[in-house]
Amino acid sequence: MPATKPTVGIFGLTCCAGCQLSILNCEDELLALADVIDIRDFLMAASDGDAFSTLDVAFVEGTVLTHEDEERLQRVRRRARTLVAVGTCAVQGGVPAMAPELDWHEGIRDVYGPEGAQFDALPPRAVHECVEVDFGLPGCPIEKHEFLLAVADLLNGNPPQLPAYPVCTECKMRECDCLLTDRGALCHGPVTRAGCHARCPSYGIPCIGCRGPAPDANYEAATEIYVSKGWMPGEVEVRLRTFGPLPVPAAVGEDA
Repeated sequence: MPATKPTVGIFGLTCCAGCQLSILNCEDELLALADVIDIRDFLMAASDGDAFSTLDVAFVEGTVLTHEDEERLQRVRRRARTLVAVGTCAVQGGVPAMAPELDWHEGIRDVYGPEGAQFDALPPRAVHECVEVDFGLPGCPIEKHEFLLAVADLLNGNPPQLPAYPVCTECKMRECDCLLTDRGALCHGPVTRAGCHARCPSYGIPCIGCRGPAPDANYEAATEIYVSKGWMPGEVEVRLRTFGPLPVPAAVGEDA
């Protein structure tokens, strides 16, 4: 009698759903995935999912921005033996959490006036700020090869591993010209976690830090370099925190 497949759910909170789309974009690999896992609940792929079964693994995308998000996340956590935060929004708060010092409710009143009081709105939080998270896969959106590797690791009972070095390392591996030192561009490669194969710098586009901080990212030293290239400190800080507040927590499951 064949062994039972691990049960999996894929969920989205407040987000653009780009990470879920990246999973669907695995295309040919989806057939192989269906052979080894039982996807019980994935609203973006099918509306008739099982919303109550116990899950071996739950992948959750998005930022917690509403009471509904918080309640849904808690239900998923209760169902899942293992919970994986998927994407930069889930791992560190993403763009919604870029300015934690602002009063969220005051901002809603300023934009929407009295009508804003009826909105179900909470200050933005990453998934780990609401429930226990076992692993995290950063990216905006995630890299599909990292998702597939994470599934393979989990099936083998191993924690998913992430690169423990910055995008600059991958950039040098690809023999790209340094956009920061050679062109003075505000490239976040020195402080951003690798895993994207330096896609943007390889096309001459500065890294914007969408994968979150590299382990032991030295923002102070990086800022000194940016300022030496003519960038204003305030502008550097704003750009550095585009995908979450500074300092930001590293994703869980990084390579040792």
